[in-house]
Amino acid sequence: MIDKYRNRLKEIIEMSFQTLEMKLANGGINSRNEASFQLELGYILKVFGQLYEFAPKEKFNLEMESYIKLNTKSIKSNSKKARIDILLTFGTETEFATGAIELKFFKKKNHREPNNRYDIFKDISNLEAYKEDGIDLNYLFISTDHKHYVNQLEYSVDTKDFDIRKGSSYKSGQVLEYRTANPYGPPIKLKGNYEFDWSDPIENIYFTKIEI
Repeated sequence: MIDKYRNRLKEIIEMSFQTLEMKLANGGINSRNEASFQLELGYILKVFGQLYEFAPKEKFNLEMESYIKLNTKSIKSNSKKARIDILLTFGTETEFATGAIELKFFKKKNHREPNNRYDIFKDISNLEAYKEDGIDLNYLFISTDHKHYVNQLEYSVDTKDFDIRKGSSYKSGQVLEYRTANPYGPPIKLKGNYEFDWSDPIENIYFTKIEI
């Protein structure tokens, strides 16, 4: 039964991502920053989630900026308390699936590099912790109008470890370091293997989804 709710929640998330991509790319949504991007995705998730409440006892629940307790310290918060951009539950009171979504929305005019690339891997690290703590489905969803993240020819030697360009990959256990005189954050080591890809641009907007 839990697998049923997990599969349904996965469908809700996947359809919501696709819908948000099309709306952003075609002007149906005009998100000016990450906060509005989060609100738009939250609204779409809620619509699909409620449509999937097929039985009276089935409920879809969504919380934004929700805190959970972790067994290990989060790189993001440096504590055992972590704040999730979007936390989802779907099912009945006794049987349900859970999901966590972290979002990144990078605009070229707000170029904050290379810290943004570090933050991407920091979010992946957090999502791995959520998964270990029992969250069933964990995603990082990134949107940008800046080719720098997608197909930049090369990055500086000091920050080249933090690479999610199309076709790049990460191997479990690889240590990622910020080699500047004053590092933005501590080294990061992930547990999973990841292949990074980006959708073809629609109206100069790129999307990528990373499932943990």
